[in-house]
Amino acid sequence: MAGFFKKAFSDMRESAKEQHKADKAQFEAAKAESKANWAEAKAMGNPENHKAKMQAERDAKIAEAEARKAEANARIEAAKKK
Repeated sequence: MAGFFKKAFSDMRESAKEQHKADKAQFEAAKAESKANWAEAKAMGNPENHKAKMQAERDAKIAEAEARKAEANARIEAAKKK
């Protein structure tokens, strides 16, 4: 019976160590993400960076809209030929 408890507590100790490693890794990842968010927010304070990012987002939206328009026009042409 004593061997059972010894093994059970040993397993719990090992599990706790592994969980601590996982928690520590999660904390470090959250900390790094927080620093990255801060750096991005700080960079966005520069008007040139903000303007460039907004322009890139607009360009992406325009490209996506043009692709949708081309697809719709192709569907229209296919429907007319039937």
